[in-house]
Formats: sequence, structure tokens, C-alpha cells
Amino acid sequence: MFTHIRMKNFKSWKNSGEVKLAPLTGFFGTNSSGKSSLLQMLLLLKQTVLSDEILFFGNETSQTNLGNFQEMIHGHNLNEILELEFGYELQKPFTVQMPQRSSSEHGSYTTSVINGFVFHTAIRSRWGGLQVEYFRYSTEVAPDIPLEIKYQNRAIFLGGNQIQEGINMETCFGGPLIVREGKVDEADFLGKFASSFYGLFSRFYYLGPTRVQPKHSYHWEGTHPNSVGQSGENMIASLLSARVNQKTTPYKGENVPIEERISAWLQEMDLGYSFSIKRTYTQGDRDYEVRIQKSPNSAKVTLADMGYGLAQFLPVLVHCYYAPENSTLILEQPGMHLHPKVQSQLADLLIEVITERNLQVLIESHSEHLLNRLQRRIAEEKISFDKTALYFCRNDEGISEIERLEMDEFGNIANWPENFFGAEMGDLFAMTEAQRERQKRAEG
Repeated sequence: MFTHIRMKNFKSWKNSGEVKLAPLTGFFGTNSSGKSSLLQMLLLLKQTVLSDEILFFGNETSQTNLGNFQEMIHGHNLNEILELEFGYELQKPFTVQMPQRSSSEHGSYTTSVINGFVFHTAIRSRWGGLQVEYFRYSTEVAPDIPLEIKYQNRAIFLGGNQIQEGINMETCFGGPLIVREGKVDEADFLGKFASSFYGLFSRFYYLGPTRVQPKHSYHWEGTHPNSVGQSGENMIASLLSARVNQKTTPYKGENVPIEERISAWLQEMDLGYSFSIKRTYTQGDRDYEVRIQKSPNSAKVTLADMGYGLAQFLPVLVHCYYAPENSTLILEQPGMHLHPKVQSQLADLLIEVITERNLQVLIESHSEHLLNRLQRRIAEEKISFDKTALYFCRNDEGISEIERLEMDEFGNIANWPENFFGAEMGDLFAMTEAQRERQKRAEG
């Protein structure tokens, strides 16, 4: 699980400070306040892992497209240094053989167990390209015994001691070493940290705010996608793959098919009485229809014939159950196009999947109904307040700032920002005044 993020000179964030993350983390705020950028930092690192570049800014098919370094760096100032950091708590610790002396070639070694680490990298523009100023992994090999592994100036340092030199690292996080001078094997400890970095982003899934249009039928070639896709384009293939592989999800001590939980939520949210995926046969043996029955006595219609809100929300449901357990999910505007009642119930869905499936969910939202339900569930002890981290973002003259909402164990928020969800109270007050004035005129 990601424990915190931090960024300097990333888009509108001059310095975010340490932003602590929880199993359920929500970012709220006005438009263009920097909420999406907090999530884009992690998406940038994920797509960089799959590339052969220091940073892969993306393209039209990427999960995030940041253009280039000049477009991304704060104030478009190429003299600034980009700094990215995150902390991660490992579900499965790994061991490393750490050299005890300054030389890794002839020194003795000790075995250390790594339960988590903090990764930090600094990157700058240099000679028309990018240069890694440094990257480091910080951890503890025992309580109160820190350890830092750092790459800088073509050398690797362990606890401040240089142990390898003449190395040109072509990534911002480590990996295979390219040796310029002499013959040097890859340091086992650094390789394992880089491998862990790669592995954690392989369990990192994103669903964007705009999802694909619903269809009357869907073609499936028997593929098994690793996610529903950034726009939900793999949603039906994911469901059919889960059916073929008999994929289940834990629920109240039992393992149930994921289609069963999706159907149950559609009923609970009053979005559909029944939900099914069947072959059409009329168009081909690889074509399928999604049929929704709104009520017990209504006709079963295709997804394309249902309301737009359901078609946009179904990928969210599938995303929450198709992603492997112990994954991290990003959801941008998950309640978009939903009735306020369903926006409230969305909080219950998220509580279930972080509890039953041990997911970490990071959301960006404008929904006060979702937040209000979350506060209620904390008061009802359905979820502990320390399992959540909620933030309000604002932008002042091009610089984003973030404030954590101080929520207690009863769901009370002590530091509501001004106009957190607009001017609702102001509108109600103005309406009351207008009604009073009209009543006076009518009586006069």
C-alpha cells in the first residue's frame, strides 16, 4: 500500500509536502485545483516503468499524457528540478544481501528483511534531454536502523559509502546496470528494490472520468485483460474472462463470483433488478449482449438502452472487483452522472472492497453525498476514521495547496474549508430572504 506521496515542481505543485495516503483516500476541491495532478504523478511513474525512458510523459493512448518536460515542470521553467517521492508498505517483504564493507566485490554480507521503503528521485532537463540527478531508496533494516541506497554521479552509494562507480543508469528507479568502466555485476540489493518498484506498479490500476459509450453487443476473442482499461473499454472482456476463470471475491467469509456482487450492488443501488451477459448467436458465437432488467416485471434491455448513468458506472463496479486483491485503484469522478442517492451508496461500495478485498482506493471527486455517507459510516463504526485520508485542494495564483480534513472517530470534520462544496448554504439563505420579501409584498 502506498503510504504517502510528495512532489516538487510538478505541474501546479511547487511543493506538495508529504501527503499521507490511507486505504481510502479522497481528493476534493475546485476545478483546476491540482487534484488530478496528485494522481497523475503515480500514473507517470507507472507508465515509465513500462517504457525504456527516464520519464515517459505519455501519448494519446496513455493513462496520462503530460506532453513533455517543459509542459509538466512547474511554471514551464526548465531550470527547475523535478522531485517525485512515495512511500510503500510491502504486503510480501523481501530479503537482500547487503555488503558490510565499502566494496561489494570482496566484502562480507548480511541478510536484511525489507518491509517497505521510501523512493525519491530528482530529474532535470539537460542538453535537450533528461538527466537523473539522483534516486534513492530509504528503509529500515531493523527498528531505528535506517538504510539508504542512492544512485548519483554514475555511482551507487550504500549508507553514504560508495560501493560501485562508472555506472550509467538509464531509468529513474534502478534496474539493469550499464557499465562504462570495468566489469561490474548488478548490485543484488539495488536490483531487488528496482524489481519491487516494478512489481508494485503492476498492481496499480486506473479508471478515468470519461468512459466508453455503451453498445448493443460486444465482441470477445477470448482475451484475458489485466484491467478494465482506463476508459472501461475492457469491461465486458474482463467479466467474461472472470467467468471462464471462475474468478471469485471474498464476501462475509465466503468466496462468491464477482458477477454476483456486481448484480447485488445494481439491485442495492436500484440501478437494475437483474444483470446478465449472454451470447447473441444471431451475430456470431463470439458476440455478447449485456442485458439489464430494471424491475422484476420489466423487459430485459441491452446496456445501450439503459440510462447513461448506469453505463458510465458499470465500469466502476467491474473495476472494483476485477482488479486483483491487494491492488491500488485510482478512480476519477466515480460518481459522475449518478443520482445523489447512488453517489452516497458509492461510499458503501468502496468501504466493502477495501475491507473485503484489501484494496487501496484513491479517488478524485466533487460529491458531497459520497463524503456525507462516509462520515456517517465512520460514526456507525463501519470503517475506522484512520482508514481514510480526505483532502481539499485549492489553487492560488497558479500554485496548488492541499489541506487534510481533520476527521474524528465520530465522523466530524473540524476544519471545513470555505465553500467546500460551493455556496449551498448561501443559496438557501438567499432563497429564504427572497421568499420573505415576496411575502411582504403580497401582504402589503
